[in-house]
Parts: sequence; C-alpha cells; structure tokens
Amino acid sequence: MTDDPNLPSALAEIAEDFHSVGDRERLELLLDFSRELPELPAKYGDNYSESMEQVVECQSPLFLAIEHNDDGTVQLVFAAPAEAPTTRGFASILQQGLSGLSGDEILAVPDDLHQRLGLAKAITPLRLRGMAAMLGRIKHNIRQQMAAAQ
Repeated sequence: MTDDPNLPSALAEIAEDFHSVGDRERLELLLDFSRELPELPAKYGDNYSESMEQVVECQSPLFLAIEHNDDGTVQLVFAAPAEAPTTRGFASILQQGLSGLSGDEILAVPDDLHQRLGLAKAITPLRLRGMAAMLGRIKHNIRQQMAAAQ
C-alpha cells in the first residue's frame, strides 16, 4: 500500500519506508524511529506528567502535548520511556509525520494508519490498539480545540 494518496506527504514517505522492507525489518525500522523521538522540550520539565496528557490506552506510559503555532499548524510533543521502544517508535512516526500540519490535515489522516504501515505482523494486537489510541487522542484533542475556538 505504497503511495497512499490518503496520507500527508511525510506520512506517505514513512509508509513507503515500511513497505520497502520485509516483516522482520519493519520492527527494526520501528525501533529506529524510537531512537529518533526528540527529547522533551525543557519547558515541560521533570513534571511533564502534570503539564501533558497521558494516553492511558497505551501499555507503556505515554504523555502527549499538542502545541498550536501562529501559522495554524500543530506541533506534537511526546514523552515516553526509553524502555518502551514500540510506543516511542509510533510516537516518533506521529511526531515526524504530523507536526507542521494543520488541524484539518491531521483530522483527515486515516484512523487505520498503523495498518497502513504494515505493522500488523510485527506488533501484537494490544500494541496496535495503543498506536491507534495515540492518533485517536490527537484527533480528539484537535476537534475539541477547534470547537472551543469557534
């Protein structure tokens, strides 16, 4: 499922990367993404659990913040422990693939993104649900923020 017209360009490139390798290498690629998750900005400090929202559907502790830029785009910020590489990997994919997009562009991303990456054979169903929950939480928060702005 490469060249997916339903994905923004950055996510389409990531999906292409996943589809260019075999099932076993997809897990390695996900681990590579986990190492690319940016460090938490200093403004969130050591008490990020108080200033960020926890995505409780994830097996591992994952915290999320959505920052809105003056130009109408969104930046995603995640905090996930190093000992949760699968969670960190998907958070990194979302951060790289969605940051810089508008809220409407993010809302248009298919909910089955984790399936479009071809991860079903590499990741357990429970972890796949956590990945879907991350995207769902991002979309939910963006919808709430858009409604509040009207």
